[in-house]
Amino acid sequence: MNDRNSPSGMAGAATPAIATQGVEYASVAELLALFRRRALSPVEVVAALLKRIERYESSLHCFVTQTPELALERARQAERAWLEGVPAKPLCGIPYGLKDVIETAGVRTTGQSKLLEHNVPQRDAAVAARMLEAGGALLGKLTTYEFAHGGPSWDLPWPPAMNPWKAGYLPGSTSSGAGAAVAAGLLPAAIGTDTGGSIRMPAAVCGIVGVKPSYGLVSRRGVLPNTFTFDTCGPMTRTVEDAAIVLNAIAGYDDEDVSSAEHAPEDYTRELSHGLGGVRIGWVRHWYDGDERCHPDIAPAVAAAMALLASAGAIVEEIRLSDLLVYQDCKTTLSITEMFSAYEHEFRTRPQDFGAMFRNKVLCGALIRAEDYFQALRQRLWLGRELARAFRHYDVLATAGWMTPAEPADPGKLDKFLRPPNITTPFNIGGQPALCLPCGFSAEGLPLSLQLAAAHFREATLFRVGHAYQSLTDWHSRRPTEGLIQ
Repeated sequence: MNDRNSPSGMAGAATPAIATQGVEYASVAELLALFRRRALSPVEVVAALLKRIERYESSLHCFVTQTPELALERARQAERAWLEGVPAKPLCGIPYGLKDVIETAGVRTTGQSKLLEHNVPQRDAAVAARMLEAGGALLGKLTTYEFAHGGPSWDLPWPPAMNPWKAGYLPGSTSSGAGAAVAAGLLPAAIGTDTGGSIRMPAAVCGIVGVKPSYGLVSRRGVLPNTFTFDTCGPMTRTVEDAAIVLNAIAGYDDEDVSSAEHAPEDYTRELSHGLGGVRIGWVRHWYDGDERCHPDIAPAVAAAMALLASAGAIVEEIRLSDLLVYQDCKTTLSITEMFSAYEHEFRTRPQDFGAMFRNKVLCGALIRAEDYFQALRQRLWLGRELARAFRHYDVLATAGWMTPAEPADPGKLDKFLRPPNITTPFNIGGQPALCLPCGFSAEGLPLSLQLAAAHFREATLFRVGHAYQSLTDWHSRRPTEGLIQ
């Protein structure tokens, strides 16, 4: 019932789970259910999260720009809609953040670069507009690497984000602020971008869920470019169900994005409760198991996850594909060429304003020959066909989410241009949807992750398997403490 005596006009009572741990770790689905029953107000939630951000931001550095006034105004609008019984928008009153390569009208969008330090766009990116239309409340723009590529860097106007699981540790790749913020309970959902794993790697080392949708499913109009042929926007949340809810809000055709796919709208939550009976899973074990660079706790955790999926009714079989390095070499050749092309003018006119990490990694893209780029395109087609053939036999492919847990921050350490192959890269090459979700913890208490992928536009199947796994485990419900400096 509505309590008109509460400060916000809605009742402050909540479910026992929410009351026990506070709203900071409430899921999107839980918050929507509480709003619907008028048991909690969006204003109360936003106010609580703003206090939490104030408490922890100085140690986590998740935000480039905060938008508290905007968030509170959107929360008040959402509260009125819930009280008046207006047909609810799908994310009505849900707080969220956007990676700071996603343009926002009237709100600074920097790409974490000195080149855009004072850039205020005139227009929302398509994904920002869809989150707004869905009723969400933007808490701010989230820390990334420079132009979603060159980092972590300590020579930029803003410091890199830190991992809430362990003080002094990094939260993963370029959607780092998003991964840290969701894991730390600063917001329940964020939108990141993924070119070679930049949603999934932070999700993996921060113990949350990160989804790279099918290439073309979510518009990239208004997103600062990294690699045109790979860039994808997607949700980062604490549960698979929440990721499906957010994807419902942001997926869809955009005539202004030439890469946008004309795919019929669908409900990505529709198969969540279907269970695992008969689902065929191809286990790509050789990509990580036995690799000397893989942390020793990864293989046992993934093996346990596969055994659990099999015991719940899935048909699990090992499958071999091309080596990771084949995928990585193909992706690097294409990506570094396209990224240099995207910022060639700035390299010629303002090279000193790039951070050293970005400049050193991307400038070599000028040396890639047209012949090399062409051969990489041909290789990509071959690798894409290899993955497509695998998905004729399996509903889902499974492998490790990342090769290591979170790693310590080291300002004196230069990022390696040719780092060990990314286990997330193959599904960027193929363009299929993929997600990472927590599947355990290392001996040091750091999150470990399972990666799942499905055929093009089979996100609902992907969410079905991920949700079934989370229904059988509690890894996603564990919370960091050591990296949250009081």
